[in-house]
Amino acid sequence: MITGNKGEWSEIYALFKLLGDKELHPGNTEIKKIQNLVYPILRILRTEVNGNFEYSIEDDIVVISGNEEVFRIPISEFKERANYLLSEIKSNTGTFSVPEIEEFMQSINCLSLKASSSAKTDITIVVHDQRTGLQPSLGFSIKSQLGNPSTLLNAGETTNFVYKIVDVKINKQEISDINNISSRSKIKDRIVEIKNKGGKFEFVKTQRTIFSNNLILIDSLLPQILSNVVLNFYSSSHSNTEELVKLTEEENPLKFDTTDKHLFYSYKIKRFLTDIALGMMPSKVWTGKYDATGGYLIVKADGEILCYHIYNKNEFENYLLANTKLDTASSSRHGFGEIYEENGELFFKLNLQIRFK
Repeated sequence: MITGNKGEWSEIYALFKLLGDKELHPGNTEIKKIQNLVYPILRILRTEVNGNFEYSIEDDIVVISGNEEVFRIPISEFKERANYLLSEIKSNTGTFSVPEIEEFMQSINCLSLKASSSAKTDITIVVHDQRTGLQPSLGFSIKSQLGNPSTLLNAGETTNFVYKIVDVKINKQEISDINNISSRSKIKDRIVEIKNKGGKFEFVKTQRTIFSNNLILIDSLLPQILSNVVLNFYSSSHSNTEELVKLTEEENPLKFDTTDKHLFYSYKIKRFLTDIALGMMPSKVWTGKYDATGGYLIVKADGEILCYHIYNKNEFENYLLANTKLDTASSSRHGFGEIYEENGELFFKLNLQIRFK
């Protein structure tokens, strides 16, 4: 029996729903359809454990080919199954099975919830772009709002930023007292205590060189910019990426020439978010080559599906900036949030984790 959580079942729902709708709708920053823009779907490609399968749309029939077998299934059947599966996803919790859907899946050679793929691509859709006449093959990673918000950038020691505490003398007892603050917002409260004593935070480096070099590849000033965004997150009530970037624009810590109102920080952070979304990982050398994915399919809480793709670069970047937030991960697991001493100097680490709202 196939079992999965809401996010995993959403992948099958997306397949059925898109075949039933026969079209793909791009979304805007507010996660709503962009009016008067739609991509008719020509076919959907999915890699299963038993081979590659192609779902081609011919009028009101879906032709499924692969493994030398051909099935012809009415579009209406995919619509019905999508509606039924949506109600099951909404009404279940944790890990669950949907026997009726599993039976239908097996009848069309769809054997697993997650498409088998080495890249982040969950589904590939060939569409007809009426504006250009092209038929691009677009790879997508599926993000579902039916389950828990997914992370864009996972926390790890790899995403720690190291700061030196300057302009203050703190003795061993005071260090111990600050490190023992165990309130609900303990990291923020420790920072407040250090600042109250006159301490300032000076960015030194990221904990891992590989992450720093990945950031420098995207933009040579990105480590410093992100260090300010991260410090603002732990020092203020802001968590939305867009708000934190706006705050950084106002502070202009890198002293850019803003005479002509250039949005330096916003532009650079958008590039960073896009590169994470399309393959950059903190622990691996980033070459700047996007993986096959290229975008996200968002399964909304009401079952509507919207697409964001590097094919429409501006919408994709704006979506990432407007719909993500910074999050506090486990400080004990990832080793941050405490004052420590090295060669007679005091240091403090903060962690970067980015999650969808």
